[in-house]
Amino acid sequence: MEEKKKLSFPEKFAYGIGAVGKDMVYMLSASYVLYYFQDIMGVSAIAMGIILLAARVFDAFNDPIMGVIVARTKTRWGKFRPWLLIGTITNAVILIIMFAAPPSMDAKGLVAYAAVTYILWGVTYTMMDIPYWSMVPAFTDSGKERENLSALARSCAGVGSAIVTILTVMCVAALGSGFAANTSDMRTVSYTSSGNGIAATIVLTDGEGNPTSTMCDFEAEDTDIEVNVTGSSKVFDGVTVADDGEAVSDGVIYVTTDNADVSFSINGVSGKDGKVFFSTRVTEGSSSQLVIYLDESGYNALSSLGSLYGTVDMSSTLEVERVGFKYFTIIVGVLFVVFISITCLVIKEKSSVDMKTVSVGEMFKALVQNDQAMTIVLTIVLVNTATYITSNLLIYFFKYDLAGTNWQGNYTLFNTFAGGIQIIAMMIFFPVLRKIFNTLKIFYISVFSAIGGYVILLAMALAGVKSVIPFFVPGFFIMAAVGILNVIVTIFLANTVDYGELKNRRRDESVIFSMQTFVVKLASGIAALVASVCLALFNIQADSDTALSPSMLSDKMRAIRSGAETALGSSSVVGLRLVMTLAPIFVLIAALLLFKAKYILTDSKLNEITSELKGRRDNA
Repeated sequence: MEEKKKLSFPEKFAYGIGAVGKDMVYMLSASYVLYYFQDIMGVSAIAMGIILLAARVFDAFNDPIMGVIVARTKTRWGKFRPWLLIGTITNAVILIIMFAAPPSMDAKGLVAYAAVTYILWGVTYTMMDIPYWSMVPAFTDSGKERENLSALARSCAGVGSAIVTILTVMCVAALGSGFAANTSDMRTVSYTSSGNGIAATIVLTDGEGNPTSTMCDFEAEDTDIEVNVTGSSKVFDGVTVADDGEAVSDGVIYVTTDNADVSFSINGVSGKDGKVFFSTRVTEGSSSQLVIYLDESGYNALSSLGSLYGTVDMSSTLEVERVGFKYFTIIVGVLFVVFISITCLVIKEKSSVDMKTVSVGEMFKALVQNDQAMTIVLTIVLVNTATYITSNLLIYFFKYDLAGTNWQGNYTLFNTFAGGIQIIAMMIFFPVLRKIFNTLKIFYISVFSAIGGYVILLAMALAGVKSVIPFFVPGFFIMAAVGILNVIVTIFLANTVDYGELKNRRRDESVIFSMQTFVVKLASGIAALVASVCLALFNIQADSDTALSPSMLSDKMRAIRSGAETALGSSSVVGLRLVMTLAPIFVLIAALLLFKAKYILTDSKLNEITSELKGRRDNA
């Protein structure tokens, strides 16, 4: 048997940089595809949840089959690298297409577009991900070298995830602002009190920016206000706009500070802070409704007046985000191809282990017989489901709960902290803990840390904390645990390869690691469905993409005035907070109980397996 040599620094770097690229792509899809299609493109939340979960069910058949294909591949470049490169290129192309949905598509067309592109993305990601992770046991020895390489790869993957998590929202805004302004689809439509009548309501806000029941109404005949709405056809959906900027057909236009950049100057009171809502139904003789949330000084200045005059400029960010995601995805896709190309050029497949190919039936039988692999597979599903529920809902939490005009900045700040903690946990915390504890104890410490973090987050949610800084405390415990668990579960899964070889007399690297690819994506699908149900059930995104007519907006103000609704979307916010905290807690407890009951591969057990396998090979 060929003697395995120690990995060189260039090999470790090349393998690690590949992990950075592939997890940049994965995190972009896992964390933002639901937000992109649902919040920006307007696809139903439930429809998206079904699509994301259905794609993962499809992967239940696709991923293991891909593992068999990789195992049977024989080329002059090896069995892993050809699929790694082919999968990367095709996946990058599909990713770019997925985040470049045509804005002119109707609702049914967008659902079909999302379904087809997301399923194809999953297929091509599998083509790349299975051979990438299958290389770990194929060119490393079990034990320290494998553990170190797995830790390195997971650390680098964490870097890739953190880069996308930290940069996406701000880069999308910057790129979108630069490119959206140049699109021919953008136009400005002006609405004036003299044209179709603009009734106005000013609302007093509390110290946290939420509306109170104190408000003042101005009828259309008492206002002289011009509202300028800038946006694409998406903003004027269902409304025909003539070349001269006049809206000429029936339809509702609804623009708020949740989906637009707003500035106003009303009777000398101006600003960019606070919430502004504008709704108009384009029919002859109909009026429009304008609502402005003001602090005490602004409210007192306007409420005592008999009439209002001024301007409100509202530039839709829906087009900015749509275009921004398109160009940001192109950048990520190009980096992905470059990084994996480095991996393919430097890494050489040095293992002489002959991976016996099996039929699909034999493959599933082998997986069922490898009880330790199935235990880790189910544990990974549960741990990742908990994590992805949070990551899918986090952007909505910042946008609609903590809110504020700087929600993108706060979201980026929190993700920078959380991503940094995750990387530090993988690179520093895990090696330090490994010197003190075995991997089993580290696993338990990490799970309890995550559960504790969610308990703190639940307490803060119930207390109605609004500042972003206090959320760093639960973020530390949760993200440190996530970083360490990402390393440990990969080590555990690699260990089950040796266990399976001893038990079944067959070494199924690709088969076992194809299950890792499947279960991680399955977890993201389950989490996306949970998040979608949450969004639909609590109507989280209602104020950003539902076209509230002027009368509906007036009804909402009356509900706030009567006390039936003390804060905009308060029940929705409570639901969002509970799902973000309680669901991950229950899922992590289930993972803990399953692992404790079923996993038996302690360090001493692994040493026994290694010795027995060595003896078997020597006698072969």
